[in-house]
Amino acid sequence: MRGQEIISRLRTGWMGREIRVLDEADSTNLRVKTAAGEGASAGLVILAEQQTDGRGRRGRAWQSPAGENIYMTVLLRPDFEPDKAPMLTLLAACAAARAVYQPGEKCPQIKWPNDLVMDGKKICGILTEMGMKGGSTEYVIVGIGINCNQTEFPEEIRQKATSLKCEYGHEVCREEIVARFLQEFESLYEEFARRKSLEFIQDEYETLLVNEGKRVCVLEPGKEWTGVAAGITETGELIVKKDSGEICEISSGEVSVRGVYGYV
Repeated sequence: MRGQEIISRLRTGWMGREIRVLDEADSTNLRVKTAAGEGASAGLVILAEQQTDGRGRRGRAWQSPAGENIYMTVLLRPDFEPDKAPMLTLLAACAAARAVYQPGEKCPQIKWPNDLVMDGKKICGILTEMGMKGGSTEYVIVGIGINCNQTEFPEEIRQKATSLKCEYGHEVCREEIVARFLQEFESLYEEFARRKSLEFIQDEYETLLVNEGKRVCVLEPGKEWTGVAAGITETGELIVKKDSGEICEISSGEVSVRGVYGYV
């Protein structure tokens, strides 16, 4: 991964104007947290060729082989309320979908709230974390892992994971995808900062939503139930209609959602 090549492709105003590319990191999220505590500016991006301690949602390990994929984290310093931060995950998912799509190729879909999938297999995960100070948001970091040119996967995830190379049949340029993601994410983030709502991106998100109209299993602490997914709210909750007819709005911070018949 070449930082200068990413910068040469960038058309952003501030996001990605400082890029650090590491040969290896425990976790790019951890590295950006440290940089945030040291006063780094919004828009800092840290990438690693390999992670030794990558993590996804709910502490799950993220497989991070060297030299094949994208592992990066973006630092944000928003001036909006802490309860708005989870919505950035959905924005990042839309930005990632735009970034990896290639005309003439199959379109990625979003598994609510933060995974990109192709043919029912995961190609991208997103982890958003927030730092607080005095009751206010000090920073938000958005970590993105995209399976780009990987072709071999550990047995335990082989049926659930894929890569752009596997799906498109050819290698992809990681630097170009990073640059496109940063451009798309900056544009979406700035619009969100003005509106404080996902209403402007709802239609696009729901078009990409692989759960839309499908039965899902909602896993809550101590119980689970099923229903049919029916889109998202303007604040990012998944709308699920129970078999009883009751309409529920599911927050990603509280529960996990799985397909009734598989990963999606």
